Amino acid sequence: MHHRFKLVIVALSTILLATLMIGTLLGGSEDTQDAYRHFAVYTEVISRIKSDYVEEPDMKSVTLGALNGLLESVDPYASYLSAEQYKQYLASKNARNAATGLILSRRFGYVGVVDAIPGSPADKAGLTTGDVLETIAGVATRDMPLAYAEMLLEGAPGTTIELTVMRVRRGTEATKVALIREPLKLPAVTAEMKGDGVGLIKVPTLEAGKSRQVAAKLSELTKQGAQKLVLDLRHNAHGDAAEGIALANLFLDKGLIAYLQGQKHPKQDFNADPAKSAWAQPLVVLTNRGTAGGAEIAANALAESKRAEVVGERTYGDAALRKALTMDDGSAVILSVAK
Repeated sequence: MHHRFKLVIVALSTILLATLMIGTLLGGSEDTQDAYRHFAVYTEVISRIKSDYVEEPDMKSVTLGALNGLLESVDPYASYLSAEQYKQYLASKNARNAATGLILSRRFGYVGVVDAIPGSPADKAGLTTGDVLETIAGVATRDMPLAYAEMLLEGAPGTTIELTVMRVRRGTEATKVALIREPLKLPAVTAEMKGDGVGLIKVPTLEAGKSRQVAAKLSELTKQGAQKLVLDLRHNAHGDAAEGIALANLFLDKGLIAYLQGQKHPKQDFNADPAKSAWAQPLVVLTNRGTAGGAEIAANALAESKRAEVVGERTYGDAALRKALTMDDGSAVILSVAK
């Protein structure tokens, strides 16, 4: 199929399917009927393409492009995996592969970089928030399922993966980058006194156990005379929501920290436990565009409760519970089901 025409059809398919999804999600019989009318238009357009286009189009590519475009329009972390891809995905989840340290999302139809884990191969290569991966191992990422892209980046320790990258801070020309996969060593929490009674704690990742490290550092700084604290959550995009809630609780002795809710997920409140509060002095939180996931939950909770002054750039915008929803043909959609 002609490349330009293919992109037009993908865009049209995405718009129509997104309209269908939005109408259905909003609920109500009138909205649902309207969504079905849009779906009828989509079906007719596809029929016209198949019967009237100058040459026989590659409908598989068009459909896959539409599906991935639809998912990106509602969730930049969502993925559609074919039956074979989903089998590979499940196998990779159980394997202990080395990685590059990249944290990804969809961006402009391609695979974008949320951030790189500090100290990882990707971080050492200078990859950062906003960069776009055009190819991974020679495969174009346009319409590539996000979960499949993550799987391609993993492999045996010491092996090389080649990327073509659009560097957001170095102009628009794509450059080739070779990363050597290695077992990731997640950096520890660090703390230091900065003078005038100000303590600084840097939290580079938020996997299980990191909030306990922060609590220990708070105790150390208190003994050193800290009266004010700066909590650095910049470039913290790796971790889980539960650890973000635990981190926020160290600075809150009451009130709502966060809640989780979805169409099929009843609202679940997470309230502060006063017994777990460890710091009542003034607090400043540093964020940037690479602050995501659990770190984003913590920063938002501390800002909303007016417990801390949050300084820096707007956070990335990822704080959701995702689940793989399997289809009848063995394929799967990985989608946010609550946030």
